[in-house]
Amino acid sequence: MTRKEAREQAFIIIFEKSFNNDATIEDIIANAAEARDLLCDEYINTVVNGVFDNLEVVDNSIKENLTKWTIDRLSKVALALLRLSVYEMMFMEDIPNGVSINEAVELCKNFATKDDSAYINGVLGTIEGKLGK
Repeated sequence: MTRKEAREQAFIIIFEKSFNNDATIEDIIANAAEARDLLCDEYINTVVNGVFDNLEVVDNSIKENLTKWTIDRLSKVALALLRLSVYEMMFMEDIPNGVSINEAVELCKNFATKDDSAYINGVLGTIEGKLGK
């Protein structure tokens, strides 16, 4: 599986978790493995678990950088993409911020609207500027 494919699968798992807060990440991954033959690689496990292990930090970064929106008003797709990308930007030194942003925008174009992708690009660009890496 390519990194791009793994990132998409990680996004889907993060998105699925937003519909089932009672399920563990392990349960969601197991269901994904059964339903769509998902083979979790190290990247998927690291990112998905990392997002939820650091959810307060990741969500606070998102909240602090939203313009004219609150985190509760974001679509589940937008929130999952922001969580994935912000986690990568904050905690995964080996992934350039520009790659995280670009991949989130491309995934958004496939799973949401053009307006969502522009908004996500802006929020992530602001976060990148504050991270300074």
